[in-house]
Amino acid sequence: MSVFGDGLDAVVHKAFTRPAPKSAGAQMRYLVRQLKGTRAVAQMLRISQRTVERYVKDQIKKPRPDLAARLEAEVKKRWQPQIRAKARQRAASTGGIVIDTRARIGYTAPIGTTDEDRIRHLTVALPPQYAARLFDAQEQGAGEQELQRIAAEALKEVYFQDSGRRAGQLEEVRLTDIEYLEFDL
Repeated sequence: MSVFGDGLDAVVHKAFTRPAPKSAGAQMRYLVRQLKGTRAVAQMLRISQRTVERYVKDQIKKPRPDLAARLEAEVKKRWQPQIRAKARQRAASTGGIVIDTRARIGYTAPIGTTDEDRIRHLTVALPPQYAARLFDAQEQGAGEQELQRIAAEALKEVYFQDSGRRAGQLEEVRLTDIEYLEFDL
């Protein structure tokens, strides 16, 4: 489970104007329209083409739990791509993104400061350039560690250094032991 990747996906899903299909038949019909055929859907979901056809005709209504999860993930990945792109563009250009987290946060600073890691609950509005970096890294397939590093850098800049007004000698912020993480536009 990718905490940062799933969180970024969830924030974009909040921008959807219509709900994604819920039933297995409707989800399967949507994927068949998107991929232009039952064979492509069957290969993607690792099931037989005949099984896809049965879902499309509502002859099968209840998928196995693992197939249901794959089906829902594939539909959400393709649902309303223009709305998703607009939400990402708005966050990356003007709106920014809000991060709400409860995690162990510490930093590296000069001797004589209290740089001990401790659990903090932060809700911080990140500027658009960090939203753009997070979304770009996610699109390029960056791992959880890279997304976590970008978020820690953003917290360093916005929360600890207050955009350069304090804690100028702060070197690095560490974000570990994440208990909770949510993004909002």
